[in-house]
Amino acid sequence: MRLTTKGRFAVTAMVDLALQHGSGPVTLAEISERQRISLSYLEQLFGKLRRGALVDSVRGPGGGYCLARDTEKVSVADIIVAVDEPIDATQCGGKENCHDDHKCITHDLWANLNAHIFDYLRAVTLKQLVDNQKAKQSGVTQVHDMRDKPQKRERTPVTL
Repeated sequence: MRLTTKGRFAVTAMVDLALQHGSGPVTLAEISERQRISLSYLEQLFGKLRRGALVDSVRGPGGGYCLARDTEKVSVADIIVAVDEPIDATQCGGKENCHDDHKCITHDLWANLNAHIFDYLRAVTLKQLVDNQKAKQSGVTQVHDMRDKPQKRERTPVTL
């Protein structure tokens, strides 16, 4: 599975935009400068993010972009899907024609991995990423992990 620059930059730009939430529209030039992402590349990404109803554009002086939804309602998966980023570890792109027009013997393994990755990215919200970033910026040492914590099992003593 490969997450390309497009997906990584889209998520990075959305976190940056969300960190500025409440201070009015944010220009792509500001995001470009802070995140060191090409302005022309951001323009392409934000066109897709706007069509995906994740951001709204504000025209005119003082214009820019703002979030179209609350941060807790936007998942990393939403962002990646909006910019047409494939999340696929299969060789065949999910078409099941990886081995002489048939499914290869490991197809189901990679397809299941795709499902797990997508479920994880769907569970991580923009709010969680913003909260983690704010905690890091404020010097808080404890940053919450976005994965579900495994429950501790009580150990039963074994007698021999």
